[in-house]
Amino acid sequence: MNKISIIIPILNEVDAIHRLLLHLENTISKTIDYEIIVVDGGSNDGSQKTVQNHQKARLINSEKGRAKQLNTGAKAASGNILYFLHCDSFPPKNFDIYVWEQVQNGNQAGCFRLKFDHLHPVLLVSQWFTRINHISCRGGDQSLFVTKELFNEIGGYDENYIIYEDNEIIKRLYQKGKFAVIPKYLITSARRYRENGVWTLQYHFTVIHLKRRLGHSVESMLDYYRKYVK
Repeated sequence: MNKISIIIPILNEVDAIHRLLLHLENTISKTIDYEIIVVDGGSNDGSQKTVQNHQKARLINSEKGRAKQLNTGAKAASGNILYFLHCDSFPPKNFDIYVWEQVQNGNQAGCFRLKFDHLHPVLLVSQWFTRINHISCRGGDQSLFVTKELFNEIGGYDENYIIYEDNEIIKRLYQKGKFAVIPKYLITSARRYRENGVWTLQYHFTVIHLKRRLGHSVESMLDYYRKYVK
């Protein structure tokens, strides 16, 4: 029996998580068994109460850190398909059916194409590349589905990564093969680009990717991120 566990990490995201939970209620097909697990890393802005007011969402607590929160959610999940979702990314209507169909077709992991909620030339180019099934075109904002069996097999998220945890696990999933890019669009918030400046943030993300490719330490990547990214 198939069941999808939607796992959402949060930390002080009272407005974003409210919007996302309402969105999920209106877009999920409800033809496949599902659960929504929101993993809180210590919010103090009312996020926990907001989640508790949504009937279909289950709140669990975790140590702060997205990789730790996602692993905690996966351990609590009862579904055989895990769907990891950022709280400011909004999947398309009937997204659960699209995910289920991919798993039925033998694709044990994958994501959606992406569009930003902000029209800017850099972001338009960036989002166009998300249709290409290559690891260099992937990112956590596209969400991630993976069978629980495969997730456990590769050891889940690497908790040494405070940032870049999505790219790190996606690299290991690509090495396993059968990674699908669903030809439907998820809408994600460009709020960090608006806060930092589109060109500026894109530059800093490029530097972080290069650091990773050149073998820099996790600490080096994190120090750079904390220094330059709001």
